[in-house]
Amino acid sequence: MAPAMTLFEPVGKAPEPSALAGFVPRQSEDIVARHLLRPLFGDERETLLLAGFDAFERLVRMESADGDATGRCVIPPRCWRALLGGDIAAVVMAHNHPSDTPWPSDADIRTTHDAALFLRTMGIELADHLIFVTDGHFSFRTAQMM
Repeated sequence: MAPAMTLFEPVGKAPEPSALAGFVPRQSEDIVARHLLRPLFGDERETLLLAGFDAFERLVRMESADGDATGRCVIPPRCWRALLGGDIAAVVMAHNHPSDTPWPSDADIRTTHDAALFLRTMGIELADHLIFVTDGHFSFRTAQMM
């Protein structure tokens, strides 16, 4: 005779996507994300922003690049030249996902690592890379992917 099987109900629910590592809900965004970066993104097209800060964490310069016909953003050399021409100590990369999916693509991850290496060779820190969506943003720093 086989032992009786007891069914247990799961304890709690599966976590909401916003509870997963790296996602910062909109109401928890810091002042830079909420008031400086978020207002610069539209809903219809992917845009990339590079914000350069000096050693005193003051915004020195911002550069932007719009997505191409495929929706992908490429950082043109002119953006790097203009941004790095000043006294920049740290850079924050940010872009939006009009698809409203906050998780980084393989291209996002590769670009972040390439940019961090490029900046590091000049003694500049890539402070974070943020991906904005309607309900919040994904932070590479918070997800410990940098």
